Amino acid sequence: MPVTIAPYAAEHRQAVLDLSLRAWEPVFPQVLDAVPRFVYDAFYPDGWRARQLADLAAVLDDEPGNVDVALVDGVVAGWICTRLHPGDDMGEVYVLAVDPAHQRHGVGAALTARACDRVRAAGLRMVMVETGGDPGHAPARAAYESLGFVPWPVARYFRDLREQ
Repeated sequence: MPVTIAPYAAEHRQAVLDLSLRAWEPVFPQVLDAVPRFVYDAFYPDGWRARQLADLAAVLDDEPGNVDVALVDGVVAGWICTRLHPGDDMGEVYVLAVDPAHQRHGVGAALTARACDRVRAAGLRMVMVETGGDPGHAPARAAYESLGFVPWPVARYFRDLREQ
């Protein structure tokens, strides 16, 4: 199936939000199992869906010019938000989501290529993407590595101050 990458438009909003929830549905139960419960509860006090919808809606509403969508047969199959950080000589894949029905068919690769084109056109040297180190994000890590991204190991620690 040919993939067309197009600038985001307001009429894509609901499809983008819906596919994002479908894409992350299998991820969050594994995140819950991998992180301390107090951390998960602090990030998602009303559940992961509510937090994701709010965060993603803010991206779409606040920076629509940084967003591209992938269309397959005219249907939104995925989306990407690319941010530029000239001070660090890099761009960032801030959000990438592909509908499960279109995963592993080149949609994510096409969107990532679009992000790299945006960054290259801005004259920046590199592209960064961040994802989870938990089992739920293993497919994302594998996809990024298959596209030539190399990891920078990071350790993130949390301490529950209520337990003193």
